[in-house]
Amino acid sequence: MLVEGLPLWVAQTNAWIVAPAGPGGECVLIDAPPEPAAILERLAASGLRLVALLATHGHVDHVGGISTVVAGTDGDVAVHLHDADLHMLLDPVGTSATLGQMLERQGLDLTPPEVVHHLDDGQQVRGAGMTFTALHTPGHTQGSVCFLLEVDGEAPILFSGDHLFRGSVGRTDLAGGSHEMLLASMADKILPLADEVRVLPGHGGTTTVGAERRTNPFLAGLPGADG
Repeated sequence: MLVEGLPLWVAQTNAWIVAPAGPGGECVLIDAPPEPAAILERLAASGLRLVALLATHGHVDHVGGISTVVAGTDGDVAVHLHDADLHMLLDPVGTSATLGQMLERQGLDLTPPEVVHHLDDGQQVRGAGMTFTALHTPGHTQGSVCFLLEVDGEAPILFSGDHLFRGSVGRTDLAGGSHEMLLASMADKILPLADEVRVLPGHGGTTTVGAERRTNPFLAGLPGADG
């Protein structure tokens, strides 16, 4: 299995390419920062065919490249985003302040996909022979979602978006954010997961649920956290 993160755009947002059969097969993309040319070039270099695009939330540094990526691939690409964040994809400039102005100056295609599939908590999303389970984790945004991927013979993978980072958690001072809601989502959806679950976040390096349970100061005192 190929799992590759591309840190892109001004926020160094991780776009995760997941291809179960490695180069030359089908793949799924987690998040599409507004540097779509780099994503398309990487897909082409590996001979990968994108079949699904899963957005962890609607902030422009995670969805600003969706339209260009979808338009630049062959065949249909199923785009998945929680309804609570759909307004950000429909109006990425107007909902993103300074970052939205930067996006507009890039001249990217910001026309939203014709079809955006809704995500429900616990919903299974399939693509490239893989099944991702959507965990609705509001807090960073109202529509934030983490995606859990079970991998045969390996530790499961959690694509945590901007909900959980190595040693930190997502900011909650932007529109729709709530620190209390983020911590509640963490306790309900993330901390019950096994220690060995690998965490691949929207920014920064990878970690595991167990490492964050033991050492992340923002989780201290939550049910299921040590210390």
